[in-house]
Amino acid sequence: MSIIDPKTTIIRDPMLEGFTYEELQLGKTAYYTKTVTEHDVYTFAGVTGDMNPAHVNQTGAEAMSLPSRIAHGALTAGLVSAALGTKMPGQGCLYLGQNSKFVRMVRFGDTLTVRLEVVGRDDEKKRVVIKTEVFNQNDELVLTGEAKMLPKK
Repeated sequence: MSIIDPKTTIIRDPMLEGFTYEELQLGKTAYYTKTVTEHDVYTFAGVTGDMNPAHVNQTGAEAMSLPSRIAHGALTAGLVSAALGTKMPGQGCLYLGQNSKFVRMVRFGDTLTVRLEVVGRDDEKKRVVIKTEVFNQNDELVLTGEAKMLPKK
């Protein structure tokens, strides 16, 4: 959806440039989808130093009574961050806080879809609360939470 800016008559795309507070009305939604690969998990483990066997060692995962290696919960939460930074509110926003509850394990090869929905607005501080949910390819909830955001001006 492009919007014509009357000040410059340049067409802009808020999905690329980010949304302003005024554009983020209650109920507005956005989505972001990614398939989690073994490479993603190992890269995340290397960057963070989290080499828990649940993520990087099949024998270790089985010893923990897991069916297979699983992705880090924080990697899944990182997809929420990617959705907030690239979809809604998008570029130019500040990420003020997040709470997350991990509901279901994420396995290598799962395709995750982040669903964002504006559920709160603070007119005085020009901040929004965004409900964050992540679903796997079977439409099963794997993460739920809320983010507090300061959209671009």
